[in-house]
Amino acid sequence: MRTTTLGAPRPIPGRFLPIAAGAGVIALALPVFLVAGWPFAGWVIAASSVLAFGMMGRLLAVLVVLVAVAASNRTVGLAAALLYGLAYTAELSVSIASYYAQEPKA
Repeated sequence: MRTTTLGAPRPIPGRFLPIAAGAGVIALALPVFLVAGWPFAGWVIAASSVLAFGMMGRLLAVLVVLVAVAASNRTVGLAAALLYGLAYTAELSVSIASYYAQEPKA
């Protein structure tokens, strides 16, 4: 049986870097939202969604909230969804990169 680079088991990486990446996107987005005149409520919803997102099962709940907000206020919903998507992508990308950066277990 041959194990490829992507399939070799590795230890679970720490959560600090992925969380820091998501938080960094949220923090850097605040001045962008303020300067661009985008709705601050969209930033708040996305920031709280990222903080609440600890596990994959919560994704559905977050998406339900985003859809409900978008249904009531399209501009706020779009702003929140875009920022949430960027922060989630940053966190996921750093998680995957830190996992594959480690040496595989024998």
